[in-house]
Amino acid sequence: MSPARRPPDPVQVVKQRRDGALNALVEGVPYIRFLGIRFDRRGDELTGVLSYDDKLLGNPDLPALHGGATAAFLEVTAIIELSWSLLWEEMESGRLDPATLDPQNLPRLPKTIDFTVDYLRSGLPRDAYARARITRSGRRYASVHVEAWQDNRTRPFAQAAGHFLMPQRDD
Repeated sequence: MSPARRPPDPVQVVKQRRDGALNALVEGVPYIRFLGIRFDRRGDELTGVLSYDDKLLGNPDLPALHGGATAAFLEVTAIIELSWSLLWEEMESGRLDPATLDPQNLPRLPKTIDFTVDYLRSGLPRDAYARARITRSGRRYASVHVEAWQDNRTRPFAQAAGHFLMPQRDD
């Protein structure tokens, strides 16, 4: 006689666990909070949101977002996307209980090997959005492409390509 299977959790419970895991991941990095970056999750897809703040201006005469803030936003989006893809895989397979995640108990983040930013136009003084796409992900190395836009996703104001050293996973 086989053991009775536990019924699946309600969708809202699953959503809350996933959102909690993402919040723990983001809250674990103080620089993300300093910049005012948050992430909007739809299923396994993340969109980074850089909320406008005067401290992000590089040239108040134009006005335009600081290039360093733009590059940091793109890099953070890439790192969180890589980390989230690992967490997602482990949560969905049952190897990770999202309830155990908090900012003090997180997996290590990928480390940047190199990161190249293309500034396509000035970032305006308003909220910005970014999405990262993992182009290659292996056990030790990953490549990511990121685009940032403001009003129109088809008109990015910056894009980047990065290579990352992936954290060693416990097998």
